[in-house]
Amino acid sequence: MKSTISYFLIVLIFPLQCSSYLSSLKMGSSLSVEKHEEDVIVSPDGTFSAGFIQIGENAFSFGIWFTELPDSHNSATVVWMANREQPVNGKRSKLSLLKTGNIILLDAGQYNTWSSNTESNVPLELHLKENGNLVLLELQATTILWQSFDFPTNTLLPNQPLTRYTKLVSSRSHSNHSSGFYKLFFDDNNVIRLDYDGPDVSSTYWPPPWLLSWEAGRFNYNSSRIAFLDPLGQLFSSDNYYFFTLDYGMTIQRRLTMDFDGNIRVYSRKNMSQNWYVSYQAILNTCIIHGICGANSTCSYDPKKGKKCSCIPGYKVNNSSDWSYGCEPMLDFTCNNKNESTFLKMQGVEFYGYDKYYYVNNSYKYCETLCLQDCSCKGFQYAEDMDNGVSKCYTKSQLLNGRHSPSFQGITYLRLPKDNNYSKHQSMNVNDHVCFVQLHKDYVKKQENPTVRFFLWLSITIAGLESVCVLVVCVLLIKTSKKSSTAQQQNYHHVALFGFRKFSYLELKKATKNFSEEIGRGGGGVVYKGLLSDQRHVAIKKLHNHNAKQGEGEFLAEIAIIGRLNHMNLIEMLGYCVEGNHRLLVYEYMENGSLAKNLLSNANRLNWCKRYAIALGTARVLAYLHEECLEWILHCDIKPQNILLDSNLHPKLADFGLSKLINRNNLNNDLGFSMIRGTRGYMAPEWVFNLPITSKVDVYSYGIVVLEMITGKSPTMMMNMEGDHDGEVAHNERMVTWVREKKRSTCNWVEEIVDPTMGNDYDASKMEILAIVALDCLEEDRDIRPTMSQVVKMIESHEIDV
Repeated sequence: MKSTISYFLIVLIFPLQCSSYLSSLKMGSSLSVEKHEEDVIVSPDGTFSAGFIQIGENAFSFGIWFTELPDSHNSATVVWMANREQPVNGKRSKLSLLKTGNIILLDAGQYNTWSSNTESNVPLELHLKENGNLVLLELQATTILWQSFDFPTNTLLPNQPLTRYTKLVSSRSHSNHSSGFYKLFFDDNNVIRLDYDGPDVSSTYWPPPWLLSWEAGRFNYNSSRIAFLDPLGQLFSSDNYYFFTLDYGMTIQRRLTMDFDGNIRVYSRKNMSQNWYVSYQAILNTCIIHGICGANSTCSYDPKKGKKCSCIPGYKVNNSSDWSYGCEPMLDFTCNNKNESTFLKMQGVEFYGYDKYYYVNNSYKYCETLCLQDCSCKGFQYAEDMDNGVSKCYTKSQLLNGRHSPSFQGITYLRLPKDNNYSKHQSMNVNDHVCFVQLHKDYVKKQENPTVRFFLWLSITIAGLESVCVLVVCVLLIKTSKKSSTAQQQNYHHVALFGFRKFSYLELKKATKNFSEEIGRGGGGVVYKGLLSDQRHVAIKKLHNHNAKQGEGEFLAEIAIIGRLNHMNLIEMLGYCVEGNHRLLVYEYMENGSLAKNLLSNANRLNWCKRYAIALGTARVLAYLHEECLEWILHCDIKPQNILLDSNLHPKLADFGLSKLINRNNLNNDLGFSMIRGTRGYMAPEWVFNLPITSKVDVYSYGIVVLEMITGKSPTMMMNMEGDHDGEVAHNERMVTWVREKKRSTCNWVEEIVDPTMGNDYDASKMEILAIVALDCLEEDRDIRPTMSQVVKMIESHEIDV
């Protein structure tokens, strides 16, 4: 009774305390970071708040969180962030709803950090709904232009859908809100799954990768790809995955979070006066989560104590405060002579995946010799099935995903130098180099008697987890009893290394109707339209035979890097095929084709606003490739044919057939190309005059493309106008010289160069900015050209209507 009365007092009092807060943000208004405690949008009943959140010293993000009581000691439970990767300054930063209909987040009043990319001429309002969804509404028609539910970060709220277009990405740590290594999403087989995407490798760990979809209880013959948690505590997914929380049936506050340790959990609480507790956890034995302890380590799990990470013998921890960095060797190792190595037997230890070789029905001695003859072999796993008379050998080039597994039917043999402290018959001491990884307990709140309160909640949590353990283990035993261990072992070495699918050649041949519908071609190969078995339209690029001579390992390594790239203006790779001499790449299909095609035949569809957006989007993705992604990349063939347009005419950069990886320490130095790359008319002078090649070659090509969008004239057209064919540089210079002459000699020079198909309906100041940026990119001296990140800032600084 006392608890009920307290809750109603909270409900009555809290709105009065929040009366100075905002119910919405009107057009032309802003929220200031310097007033972040009062510039807050609150949902109608006060459940959620939106505004600036301090995430570090003088570092803020704009986000949404569950409202806490004014005197609460709990930290904000954040459910969404606009700028999780790029916090803004604690002074002069603001979020504004412009009169153009665009929401922008400015860092220190100048740099555009985030934008909703919306526009409207009717009255708008930014409103926070009671379900935690921040929506941009057209007031007259109550039309939603933008909503935070469409762009989740690491959390799903009740009735917020996870779709084929969205994913949950974990935070890096409890205090670091930037994107981490784990993500929940629907794969190309329509199955919801968990992936580890670490600094060096990627892999799937849930559902178990050795199981087929139907063996894991999933149904992949669907195309809806949707999952959501309902308000009562049930999750339903279109692939037949579902669960009920321990408190199912109660109408309380809930959130489903992709936690930074790679696990999915549902957290519940009755109201803002209560603490969060775990009401569901997807993976009970957290040691099966990939990358949880890093390379060269093992994970052991205790239901009461949680997990603990341990370096394997001969290795030491890299970073004791972050086990994802794994362990490094303490001993020097050479393999000039196979007699210099010995093997340490580790019973019950398994390193899942990343097998270099897999052999059946060979002796232990053969497996040992195979490892000794390979300098990159760090050990091997050997298993004998006495009942079936089958032996299996897996040699390891990497020791990843190590764990103590009582059910593992094999032995790991760790390769070590012979002159060390570990004898060949020494059993492994699992306590060597151990650090304990503490369970996440941020929901514990200091009460009148903190000690009693702590142990009470700890007991409840452990009891709840044990109940879940018993329930899930029973379900798993029923399912797995129907499957033989032989089937598991046969599929052991089939690990999903990439975040996309491998297709067979016959499958793609059928999808393209024997490669009958050509939609494009280039120096690397021919592109065909295809229809997959799940009725998805795709673009399938068949590489030329000279590219197909590339080794399978090298080919897979390159597409693995490209496949990990992720940017809204980058074409998505869906899969690949490598069979014999056949090398094919499968991409998402772009309904509106290339920018070149639209400039040529549908130029009237590309008004000035669309061209401005295409220029900005292309600049952003090039800045990402050059400076921001894990592997810095030069595209080397920027041209309108390689800029594709989706159904909304948003640009997506494609065709990496000529790209080259950049060494992070060699960004502005010669990259050592052995041949000229690119397309005539768009190539920088460096290619022709044999000068050092840097990221500035892409900057130059981008300048040509922007001029082509502004003028409607391609470099080849300018060449034909002059009737001269005397060299690559001349092709480029004709267009550049023509624009520069107009700029020098004419006051209204923009009107002289703008594509006639746009008529007079364009913003002359915006077109002038684009033209000036393009000319800066086309300086003959590469050192004078801006970087692509500088180009983005120049364009974005004029995107806002002052």
